[in-house]
Amino acid sequence: MIVNGFLFSSIMKILILRFSSIGDIVLTTPVIRCLKKKFPDAEIHYATKKSFHSIVQHNPYLTKTHLLGYSFMDLVSKLKKEKFDYVIDLHHNQRTLLIKLLLGVRSFSFNKLNFEKWLMVNFKINRLPKKHIVDRYLETCESLGIENDNEGLDYFISKEDEVDLKTLPEAFHGGYIAWVIGAKQNTKKFPTEKIASAIYGRPVILLGGKEDEEEGEKIKSEIRNQKSEIFNACGKYSLNQSASIIQQANLVVTNDTGLMHIAAAFKKRIISIWGNTIPQFGMGSYYGEKHIPSFIFQVPNLSCRPCSKLGYDKCPLGHFKCMNMINEKEIGAVIEEKMGFSEL
Repeated sequence: MIVNGFLFSSIMKILILRFSSIGDIVLTTPVIRCLKKKFPDAEIHYATKKSFHSIVQHNPYLTKTHLLGYSFMDLVSKLKKEKFDYVIDLHHNQRTLLIKLLLGVRSFSFNKLNFEKWLMVNFKINRLPKKHIVDRYLETCESLGIENDNEGLDYFISKEDEVDLKTLPEAFHGGYIAWVIGAKQNTKKFPTEKIASAIYGRPVILLGGKEDEEEGEKIKSEIRNQKSEIFNACGKYSLNQSASIIQQANLVVTNDTGLMHIAAAFKKRIISIWGNTIPQFGMGSYYGEKHIPSFIFQVPNLSCRPCSKLGYDKCPLGHFKCMNMINEKEIGAVIEEKMGFSEL
């Protein structure tokens, strides 16, 4: 097969590199799928950190995964033995640069737009393309003749990770809202007291890591006199079990975090809440050609926003306006009026 002047064999090995994090890895899944569609007989391999293995572990389009544990050179040694034909670097950092040099095969590297992001964060000069990161990931593979099939993101879990809703309190058997209260950085987290106000009268499952369990209990405590059923699932489930909770939810309310992209992969209706980061970085909910109702809550035209492309433990200026100025009552109104959950 000749594509763009290059001769490609359908029977070849392609390695995709993306070591972190949850959302970034989920956003690479269209690349995996589109490569397999283009070259159905090819072996598609994926290298990531051991801690993120579960994200790609059950992906049927992958032939093999390679995991980065304690030894970087041990991973390189295993990759060399595979004798790859091409490397698609969707992480593009010093570590992946070294892998590409040591493997010595033709590679295609993702443009992270670090300079454009720096301009936006430091000077609020917007030179960012109006293009989702998924489309930019796919552009990295254009030389291979890869085109977007517009089917959105993928996420696959095993039967063992599927959560039986009958194991939850009865109030959640007839439907619920999944609210992701966690995030890697605190400046991406919607304040606890605002969440308690927004979920008045609705069955809600709170999702997050073990570190969010205490905040979940605070939310339960603050609404104990309201007509709300709250199940604090923070820290109680694995990532894929949390994904199963999201898959079965009627609606997902979430911070800018990995579970937001997992929700998009399941084509769920999403209300996303943005603090110090902005959707213009290209990381909003992505559905492909599917039209799924979704809403974004953010404070536009805030002079200090974005203050980082990732986030901080606390607001650098101390006021946290990017979250505190969001009206939680409006979130509740959207849930009822726009999403149709007045009786849930």
